Parts: sequence; structure tokens; C-alpha cells
Amino acid sequence: MPQTEARKTLKDAPVMWRRINSIGVILDCNSTYAAKLGYAKSEILGKPIFEHVPKDAWEDMNDSLKIWFDTGKVANRKITFKKQNGETFSGLLQATSLYDENKNLLGSNTVIFDLEQMTDKKIKEYQEFFKESNSRLDEIKEKEYEQLDENSKSEYDGLKEMFEMLSTINLDELKK
Repeated sequence: MPQTEARKTLKDAPVMWRRINSIGVILDCNSTYAAKLGYAKSEILGKPIFEHVPKDAWEDMNDSLKIWFDTGKVANRKITFKKQNGETFSGLLQATSLYDENKNLLGSNTVIFDLEQMTDKKIKEYQEFFKESNSRLDEIKEKEYEQLDENSKSEYDGLKEMFEMLSTINLDELKK
């Protein structure tokens, strides 16, 4: 999958990010997601999202998928995730939909916050990242958007929606 300028904002981002298709198969992820789960990126791509949650969290993940199908987004959904070594951690899932030029659902952009790492320093890092990413996306919109092909425009629109949603989250509340 080619990297658009918009998606490059996520490559080494401080947040765990993945893109899934409309049936929950992982199409892409960033290095933070792969490292946190203890896998090589190549071991993640093509796998269903259920492989990264323990069996007792499958119902929570399935409910999250239902919410996404019904509303087009998921906000503040607490899910237990499973690393390759079997350890688990509590994550907070945020997802927005990605559509093609005909408004058909392609999948979602999903960000997961590790709730065990929500320190003041980490929150400041996230907030700065969201601000920088929104600025970068605004630059892309201004300078390049009209020259993008339909897939790249869909990618851009989906990421812009995701960063706008992430910018509205009160991260300090996640420390509780």
C-alpha cells in the first residue's frame, strides 16, 4: 500500500495506529502499534483485529465493530489488548471511517491509547503530535489536495477526520 503524504504523519507517531478494512482485517499499522504488541509489521498485516485481544475481550471488540458499523466512528472504547508474549494492557480505542469517492465504506483509521502510559508527559506529547499533524494536513489540503487521486483524497479525508476527533479528547481524563 503506497504511503501518501498524509499517512506519513503516522509512521513513527507516539500513538498506536492501524487501518482496517470493512471486515476487521488489518491493512496497515505504524511502528508504534507493531512495537507495542511485540510483532513485526509484516506479522500484523492481513490479520483480523481479534488476534490482538484476548478471547475474553472478543465480545468488547465485536461490540466496538458494531458501533463503528452503525455510527461510522468509535470514541473512548475501553478494550483489553494482547501482546505477542501473552501480556495484556488496557487500551482506549478511537476510530473513524474511511470512505471511497462514492461514499462506500473502505475501513477505519483506529488509534489506541495505552491507558497504563497516560502520564502528563505522554499527554503533552500526544497533544503536540495532534496539533502538528493537523497543521501538516492543513498544508497538504492547501498545496496538494486538488492534485491528489481519489484514493489519496479518501486517505486524506479519513485522516483529517481522525485527527479532528483526537484533538477533541480530554486526555487528562484518561489518567483516571
